[in-house]
Formats: sequence, C-alpha cells, structure tokens
Amino acid sequence: MTTQRVFITGGASGLGRALAEGYARDGAQVCIGDVNAARGAETLAALQALGATAHYLHCDVTREEDLHGAAEWMLAQWGGVDLVVNNAGVADMGPVEAMPIADWQWMIDINLLGVVRGCKAFAPILRRQGGGTILNIASMAGLIHPPYAAAYNATKAAVVALSETLKAELEADGIRIAVACPAFFRTNLSESLRSTDPRYARWMRKLVDEASIGADEIAAMIRDGVARGEFRILTHASAKRFWMLKRLLPYRFYEAAMRRAGQGGRAKKKPIAAGGKA
Repeated sequence: MTTQRVFITGGASGLGRALAEGYARDGAQVCIGDVNAARGAETLAALQALGATAHYLHCDVTREEDLHGAAEWMLAQWGGVDLVVNNAGVADMGPVEAMPIADWQWMIDINLLGVVRGCKAFAPILRRQGGGTILNIASMAGLIHPPYAAAYNATKAAVVALSETLKAELEADGIRIAVACPAFFRTNLSESLRSTDPRYARWMRKLVDEASIGADEIAAMIRDGVARGEFRILTHASAKRFWMLKRLLPYRFYEAAMRRAGQGGRAKKKPIAAGGKA
C-alpha cells in the first residue's frame, strides 16, 4: 500500500494536531502548516517521535502565496499529496449588532477564504495526479445556527456550501470531497476567540472546556469518516439528531429550540463589575 501524503492547515494544535498524530500513527507522511512556529516545532517533534516522516511549514491561510508554496513543497518533496485538510479556523461571539465589521472580515478571511485558498492551491495538483481527497473542517454551526455566533455560523455554513459545490465540480476528476461538522469538543479554539463582551466569551469557553469529548476522539471519528468515503461527517449523535429534526419537522420547532439556546447564553443586562466579572 502506498504511503499516504497529508497536508493540514492549523496542524500545530487542537484538532489539526490530533488529525496529524492520527495519520502519523497510520504511517502517513504528514506536513503541518501553521502560523505558530513554536507549536509547529513541538508538533513536528511529536510526529517524528511516532516514527512518521513529517515536516512543518509556516502557513498563514490568509496569504494565498503561503498555500501555493505548501502545494509546491508537497509536489517537489513528496511527489504530490493524497489528503488536504483545510482545518485552520477562529471564533467570535456576541450579538450581530455588537460585532465590528473588522471581526466579520477576520472570520471570513480565515474560516472561509482560508479554505478557498487551500482548495485553489491544491485542486490542480490533485487533478493532474488523477485524484485525492480534500477534507474541509466546518462545524455543526454550519448546519445548526445558535445565537450569538453569527459570523462563526455564517462562515461555517459557507464552508459546507463550498464543499457541496466542490463535490459536484471535482468528482469527475477523481477528487473526493469531505466536510466535517463536529459540535462542541475540548480544544484550544477559545485561545483565538474574539468577543465584544467577556460574558459571551466565558459562555463559549464553558461550552468548549466542559464538553464530554476531546480533539483526539473527534479526529478519530473524522478519519474513520474519510476512510469510509463519507461526504458529510457528523461526529456528535445528539447534534445529528437535532439537524435531522431541523430538516424534517416544521421550522417552528427548530426556531423554538434556538430561542431556548439564546435564553441560556444571553448576557445579562447589568453592567460588568471591575475585574471583568458580571
């Protein structure tokens, strides 16, 4: 069996690192792209300790030239790529009217256009070599849209839509597309979290930190889904059931559930006391 060649954006921490280590254990050659050089070096050492052929590239997904550089490196050094994982992402919390346009642009540039840039850079290589897989990491927020996360919801929904479009466009070239939509799991996403109100940030961190499942388990489920040839990979049974209810039941039931979610996360109107505590 030919050794799989894998490239992962945001591969130095969180879900990206968990995917990298999982594929390394499977015997793949793994190249991680990330903006954090210290974490990149640490993750590279961990991959090599697993016996993997691995490499770290500085890769900022907001720079198209970085993605093209990564694609050129994979082609020159490893002769191509079998799996491209567009994983890098960030989060923002708060009401729509309170979120600065600059934060919207930041989210769109990373969460959506970062995926677009990865697809544009690697699709020609996959087409020329006769196939491969692109895995885009979205979120259940791309299918179910909770309150106080408008930009996150919108960018992740766009990644789902982009993936569906790519599936229709690239299947004839032997290129498989998969989109993963995990719900909350323990990861370091909150490190890059932005919010105009610390109470929303605390709510988000609580949901992440107290999740019952971690990045390693999510990564294993995603890898299994890719291996089975699934297009839409859903990792949480409860979220999958909720998504099915949204699709099958009258919309008012879903709308009522979203209202309840909003009541649970709404910041109280009293002012924030000194020290940032409500």
